[in-house]
Amino acid sequence: MTIGRLAETTGVPASAIRYWERHGLLPEPERVSGQRRYPPEAAERITVLRTCQRAGLTLVEIGEFQREQPQREAMIRAKIGEIEQRMVDLEHARQLLTHALGCGEEDIVRCPKFRAQMAAWETADAAP
Repeated sequence: MTIGRLAETTGVPASAIRYWERHGLLPEPERVSGQRRYPPEAAERITVLRTCQRAGLTLVEIGEFQREQPQREAMIRAKIGEIEQRMVDLEHARQLLTHALGCGEEDIVRCPKFRAQMAAWETADAAP
């Protein structure tokens, strides 16, 4: 299929497809009369690329993700650690906002319950 058809099928602009090719994230397609021609698998590869981007992987990490198993394991383990920390941070944010909704203190930072929760988070973060 042409780059235009691939863009239409995947909902990704042709400029992004060319960008990913230049950076080695998509295999370079064969050319027929100078036009790029993509196999059906290219749409699947783009779905994987977009999923990885939505999951927070950088282009470098996506490149590593597409490598052979032993070469991508370190990146995957590091990314899982980042995601787990982000989940903790998001849970803290949720707790803070939920508390703030019902808190009667004019200045949330002076709220004893809020301060105790912040201290608990700091203690948990400092634990080995």
